[in-house]
Amino acid sequence: MNRLAHKTAIITGAARGMGAATARLFAAEGARLVLGDVLDAEGEALARELGPAAFFRHHDVADEASWSALLGEATSRFGGVDILINNAGVLLMKGLMDISKQEFERILGINLVGSFLGIKAVAPQLIARGAGSIVNISSVDGLKGTNAMGAYASSKWGLRGLTKVAAMELGPRGVRVNSVHPGGIATPMTTHPNPSPEVEAGTRRYFKTMPLGRMGIADEVAHVNLFLASDDASYVSGAEIAVDGGMSIGPYYMSQPGAPKLD
Repeated sequence: MNRLAHKTAIITGAARGMGAATARLFAAEGARLVLGDVLDAEGEALARELGPAAFFRHHDVADEASWSALLGEATSRFGGVDILINNAGVLLMKGLMDISKQEFERILGINLVGSFLGIKAVAPQLIARGAGSIVNISSVDGLKGTNAMGAYASSKWGLRGLTKVAAMELGPRGVRVNSVHPGGIATPMTTHPNPSPEVEAGTRRYFKTMPLGRMGIADEVAHVNLFLASDDASYVSGAEIAVDGGMSIGPYYMSQPGAPKLD
């Protein structure tokens, strides 16, 4: 449908998972793509797959100089940027009493500060162009609390708040800012490459306690990113969209009416 024709998007964490799915969908919709990640081999392979309308660069979102270099090359190659997908993130599952200060700061540095630096780098160009869209990939853990997610949830709740502030400050200048909150998405970051049958059965049973009863796939997040990046969402800003199969609603009381039957 070419919903992103003549537009250029920066996607961080683009080498695999939700970032790669978003890149493929955006390419199919006519976008030029700037792919950033620290996973060089996978990122370069994706850029080759997508062709001349895409290029990959090693990019550390927590490094301000890396943002300047990426934006500079995007401008020289494509004339500017219209869309920023702040997708890069890392996961740490550890109890609060066991997380070190260094671990906590690393998670916030990538997941939250990295997105802040992206907004700060790209927003002036979007303002100058008179329009643009920023999509921050938060998490279902930016909508609720979960044990063993102290650092991760803090970063994702912070990103949710940063989105609201950015939407207020940039909206009058033509820039829309929204957050997406995936949960239960099967990606390399969240799934074991070779799970045992017991783990697979436990995972299936866990997701049966959620409204849609299954894990999601990266493409389902990518389509929401496309909507928010495109002119279809021209009056959407400051929104938070959960792409979590209902996980943020909470689990069922399985013994009460309205709960699904488990196999």
